[in-house]
Formats: sequence, structure tokens, C-alpha cells
Amino acid sequence: MAHFAQMDDATVLRVIVVHNNDAPDEALGIAFCKSLFGAETEWLQCSYNANIRKQYPGDGFTYEANADAFIPPQPYPSWLLNELTCLWESPVPYPTDGALYGWDETTKTWVADNV
Repeated sequence: MAHFAQMDDATVLRVIVVHNNDAPDEALGIAFCKSLFGAETEWLQCSYNANIRKQYPGDGFTYEANADAFIPPQPYPSWLLNELTCLWESPVPYPTDGALYGWDETTKTWVADNV
């Protein structure tokens, strides 16, 4: 099965699954999607296994053409985009002691979850 993201400018609206017979390549898959949803719609192929365009996108992801990658929404204002992976990273590494932590944007630190 092939997956295609419907785009509004650079923002992902939804992702659909298309049978391989209808999408033997990206161009034919896009044509198929346009036949279903209208010629004015924009589509990009994506990969559930993240084999193309870095990540499998979801609603609200954006597409960065220069990196040819889908980028998830920024989780916190202090997090920075890793240009190589196209994923957001905290300014402080996640602790490696095996405990669970949540991000506190006010203090910009990881805070232990009291589970």
C-alpha cells in the first residue's frame, strides 16, 4: 500500500492509503488522489515506515521542501529543530536513568513523573 499526504500549502491536512495498483509511482499516485479529491488538491507521497521524507506525517505536520521532509509540530517553544533528522529536540537531553520525565517549559528542564 502507498500513503499520500494531502497538503494545504506546506501543511498536512490528512494522510490516505492508496492501493499499489493505483499508485505504482508517486506521479501516478498523485494523479489518482486528484481524481478522487479534485484536481486542485495537492499531494505528496509519504512512507509509513519513514523510508521517504524522514517521518510519517500526521495532521498539522509541515513539509520542508529544502530538506524533502515532513516535520512534526513544534512541541515547545524552546525546542530546536535538528536539521539532519527534522525532529524537534529539547535544549536539555532527556535523562537516561530509566525514570519517566515530562518537559517543564517554564524551567526548561525535565521533571520526574510521579507515577
